[in-house]
Amino acid sequence: MLTASEPHYHQPLLKTPFHERARAASQLDSFVAWSGYSTVDVFTSVEQEYFAIRNASSLYDLTPMVKYRIAGADALRFLNRLVTRDLSKTGPGRVAYAVWCNDEGRLIDDGTVFCMAHNEYRVCTAERQLDWLSASAIGFDVEIAEVTEEVAALAVQGPTSCALLRALGLAGVERLKPFELGQFALPGAARPAPARIEMMVSRTGFTGDLGYELWMRPADAEGVWDALMEEGRSRAIRPVGSRALNIARIEAGFLLPNLDFVSAAHTLRVGTERSPLELGLAWLVDFNKGHFTGRRALLEEQRRGPTRQLVGLDIEGNKPAHNALLYADRSGRKPVGSVTSATWSPTCKRNLALAMLDAPYIALGSTVWAEIYLNRELVWERRMARARVVERPFYAPQRRRATPPADF
Repeated sequence: MLTASEPHYHQPLLKTPFHERARAASQLDSFVAWSGYSTVDVFTSVEQEYFAIRNASSLYDLTPMVKYRIAGADALRFLNRLVTRDLSKTGPGRVAYAVWCNDEGRLIDDGTVFCMAHNEYRVCTAERQLDWLSASAIGFDVEIAEVTEEVAALAVQGPTSCALLRALGLAGVERLKPFELGQFALPGAARPAPARIEMMVSRTGFTGDLGYELWMRPADAEGVWDALMEEGRSRAIRPVGSRALNIARIEAGFLLPNLDFVSAAHTLRVGTERSPLELGLAWLVDFNKGHFTGRRALLEEQRRGPTRQLVGLDIEGNKPAHNALLYADRSGRKPVGSVTSATWSPTCKRNLALAMLDAPYIALGSTVWAEIYLNRELVWERRMARARVVERPFYAPQRRRATPPADF
């Protein structure tokens, strides 16, 4: 929080409870804004941080994730009216990924829904949604409150993450299944009092790998960070920034707001909104659960069939196709789509991309051509690279679902 001695024009971005630890570990002083907070883009190098995610353990500050407490007699009814999937199947101690739409079936946002207890939920989103949630709650007996500043969050991701948390004393964490949560205590943390730090741990993450997310009081944040860094030395633990995480999430085929889609509440041009069906999220749409916002429009879209869809691309060469236009053939005369996210995958050894393509080029195995521009010694070169539509996710290690995970 800002103090009287720190007016907003001197410090326009808030600091997370992990900020001082993150700044001390940052060698590049590379910070970016996320939901009104200052967060690290790169600590040391993208390569070192990426391989910590895939080969060891990594820490990522999740605190800026916008969090809402939704509680009341109609909490479940309200959420089931809001989102496209059936949350009645997500009981206490479970987490669900969900999306919600406007009446036209166009995506407003996505997020995770934590069932904390009967008729009590926590919804986490990348952007603030209080206005949409409040308007959608009219007529329901439900209370909605933003609790972003009341909860500090830290993602612990990587193949040694479970072993690290067990070594810290979180007994039983290995029994958490994917998308489960539990209450744990961290004994002997790096602060004199209290001796035990209570926290919620969920087996969730944005890397597509084995990993957990730790949710705690802001006052306990530095103690948890210090304990993890101390215990994780033998497991090559490393704090990571947004750029390394972005490579991992593309490999996992996860979507990022404002890159792979823009909220229908923010789009300025007609036709740029996206539906869950277009984004490859049809598995999140349950037409059998009863009415939800956008159901009629999505039913009609399903009946018509897709005219465009977000797909995974395997592109020849090793130059990422950032923002590339896609064409039906090498001549580049017929545009058929565009790349939304792209990266060279160090683990897959492939040039990967997520792209919005027109039908019929969305079929698996279809070939399109990516227009890639390269700057070599201040001279721009244009390349047409062959791209093949492939399945997502690009990378899905078995350890991400194994319960209990292997003890690395």
